[in-house]
Amino acid sequence: MTAHAPGAADPAALDPGAPGPGAPDPDAPDPLDLDEYVPGTSVALTDDERWPTLTPEGRDRLLRLRDHPAAPAWVHRTGDRLTAEGVERSRTPLPLAGWLDEHLATARRLPAYRRSDLPLDRLDQWPFTTRDDLVDDVSAFVPLDADLDLMVQGSSSGSTGRALLIPDHVEEVARTFHLYVSLVRDLGVDWRPDPDRMALAHVVHQRQAFTYASVLSGFGQATTARVNLHPGQWGAPGRRAAFFADQRPQVVSGSPTSLAELLQPDLAGLLRPLALFSGATALSAPLRADLEAAFDCPVIDVYGLHETRPIAVSSDGGPHVVLDRRLVVEVVDPAGAAVAPGERGEIVVTAGENPLLPLVRYRTGDFARLVDVDGRPALADLEGRDPTVFAHGDGSLVPCIDLTQHLQAARCRGWSVHQDRRGAVRAVVVGGDAEMVRSRLGAMLGRLVDVRRVPTLLDLGEGKPRRYVSEATAS
Repeated sequence: MTAHAPGAADPAALDPGAPGPGAPDPDAPDPLDLDEYVPGTSVALTDDERWPTLTPEGRDRLLRLRDHPAAPAWVHRTGDRLTAEGVERSRTPLPLAGWLDEHLATARRLPAYRRSDLPLDRLDQWPFTTRDDLVDDVSAFVPLDADLDLMVQGSSSGSTGRALLIPDHVEEVARTFHLYVSLVRDLGVDWRPDPDRMALAHVVHQRQAFTYASVLSGFGQATTARVNLHPGQWGAPGRRAAFFADQRPQVVSGSPTSLAELLQPDLAGLLRPLALFSGATALSAPLRADLEAAFDCPVIDVYGLHETRPIAVSSDGGPHVVLDRRLVVEVVDPAGAAVAPGERGEIVVTAGENPLLPLVRYRTGDFARLVDVDGRPALADLEGRDPTVFAHGDGSLVPCIDLTQHLQAARCRGWSVHQDRRGAVRAVVVGGDAEMVRSRLGAMLGRLVDVRRVPTLLDLGEGKPRRYVSEATAS
């Protein structure tokens, strides 16, 4: 608490509605607000268009979730857009017989390869694809005869911060949900629709985030939501706990950073999930153990990229077993040659689940050893993208995703942000507005930020540079 000099007037005593010393003015504009997170600014479809098969019961559940008195403000409105036929197709895994030959035949017709001088007969003759290829011209990797009426647009920030817009297929998105259902059931847990519980809560923990309330047309029209756990999104104390106590999600998914928030006292004692899914960044063994102990349910770690969809899973903390889907996983050395079995190298994926983005030999920038687990290929010692938190000047922690949003708003193509043990922050950015970076990151971290602008991504370092490094700890 801030002490006042004897006899000095307390500003709050003079005006009970005034903010206390050092508190922000609630009526002042937030300098860190981003336009895309203003609720309701991009409403384009009606509910009937979002859910063509929505029943009266499903609509009632949706409206109760949207208007729940303890719910945070929903930033977006989105639905699965599945027709009755699409619902049925999305429940069934794609057939695997002969898929790779068909996949390569489709890829040969893509604009990206039509002028290639390579024979492109066998998979190992194909060139590698990188994220930069997709960022530069993702349309060159979309089949010319693709049904764009079934496309929705997703985004990914990636390892360098260059934003990538990804064409998602609505039936493939729904099929991925049913994959998650099958993974839970394979562990002996009977996950079925329960009209009295939210089916799936995808949780994030960010200052600002894409959030929505929705229903799953192919899962009994049960509810689902993307929920921001950040305390700043909930207003009055207790609202977050009240919301989750009422919704009682059957399954919760999120990054390790957001799943760790479930261990907070207001949530740990009331959630009873059937399973937890972790993804996006590496799940540590201690956090897995804490989650399993707190919730007494399976914790399934999913390795994948938005571009490729889920690739492999680990439900026991061991190697990530490659999924039995339209996937070919290779591990290569820096020159692109296959490494010997069991040796470490970069993960390369040929992915055929998304018909709008048929990728061939996509370099992930992640590293592992390809091993055998009970006759199935698996990725051991997986080195994915590590979550990083920074120390704010007031001693609190700031997740790196919050920095990502503002670095991209400043139009940076890539970056590296480093915080030393004393808390000093240095940022190297490729392109963009350096002054905006200095101002936004300074406000985000409560510190002066030294910003240096460089011309190319190569200036950030060889290979897959670490975007974030923090040696500081919270006070």
